[in-house]
Amino acid sequence: MNEPTVSSMTAGKALPVVSSRAYNASIAFFAFMAAVGVAFGLHAMYVGHEAAYNCTREIPWGLLIATYIFFVVTSTGLCIVSSLGHVFGFESFMPVAKRAVFLSIATIVSGFMVIAFEIENPWRMAIYNMISPNMTSNIWWMGTLYGVYLFFMAVEFAMLQMNKHKQAAILGLLGVLSGIAAHSNLGAVFGLLGAREFWHGPYMPIYFITSAAMSGCAAVLLFTYIAYKTNGWQMSDKLKSSLKAVAYTGAFLMATLIFFDIWKVISGIAGHPPGKYEATMALIKGPYAFNFWVGEVLMGMVLPFIIILGTRGKSIPALFTAGALSVIGIFFMRYDLVLVGEIVNPFHEYGVLDFPLYLSYVPSFHEIMITIGGLSFCAMAFLMGEKMFKGHLAEDH
Repeated sequence: MNEPTVSSMTAGKALPVVSSRAYNASIAFFAFMAAVGVAFGLHAMYVGHEAAYNCTREIPWGLLIATYIFFVVTSTGLCIVSSLGHVFGFESFMPVAKRAVFLSIATIVSGFMVIAFEIENPWRMAIYNMISPNMTSNIWWMGTLYGVYLFFMAVEFAMLQMNKHKQAAILGLLGVLSGIAAHSNLGAVFGLLGAREFWHGPYMPIYFITSAAMSGCAAVLLFTYIAYKTNGWQMSDKLKSSLKAVAYTGAFLMATLIFFDIWKVISGIAGHPPGKYEATMALIKGPYAFNFWVGEVLMGMVLPFIIILGTRGKSIPALFTAGALSVIGIFFMRYDLVLVGEIVNPFHEYGVLDFPLYLSYVPSFHEIMITIGGLSFCAMAFLMGEKMFKGHLAEDH
């Protein structure tokens, strides 16, 4: 480990921010991969989505939409976790609040990067969002509310850096309110689509908020451990207690989501509801069964839940493992949510030849590289944030 070059002074304590070749090389690598992702996105704009992406008229939403949802879900969850400390005054969440605010900004920007290449003409969205708003469109509200949310979170982070905590608390409250409004509205984008039986229903906005909070807890466990491990820092007792509180909150939310999933499966099977039954069967024993049982259920919820309760939140490496598994599983959740709702062929029930029950979709190389670019941008922003803002220390940290 190289000698530390920068120190962060907080409450009379120093937290060295290490500038090593490996650390800088990691930033450069992720920056390069983010640039590669942008290059593939620009090429997709040039040649057209039909040539670059594997989305079709029957399956218009693919990997990029799933990745966008993954990022914005995580961002909203990080905002919720940070608000528990800065806004609502829970002391046990204070040590992780600054990093959570910064990561909420990094993840939402990463999501915007990915969705920009999915939209194909993102500048039109920005222009017509203002000059020709459609107040009855959930997607218009989604874009507007997420823009407002990003503004509030950015100003809140600036206030925290200036130690203006009263103002930061106000901005944090506005941020969490706009984030929850935006995210529940994103759930409504799916839940109000009556033509897609797997998505349709009033529970989707509630499910989105609950899963967002769980995602935020998992991301805090993952990124906090990486930050301290890569820089060789020692965690304070307060930070360890904070991570324990975050882990137990995440475990409770995992149990809640398991409850949601059980009833989602039961409601999709009971009575064989048209469209929804076929989608549910694709999820539990069809083409997406591996994603569901191994990715979504086992990695996303069951294993992290067992690890957290089994260690009683006392083992920081175990909490990191739980967070990493959960984040990976959450990506499977988003992918399954988007694709399973589209793969059931609406014409299959009429017995038309050459119309299979399940439509197929495999992400194109362009879609995969743009997704890798978005993930790399998020990783780069995280590493740069640790270096620029000296570990995101709080006063009592």
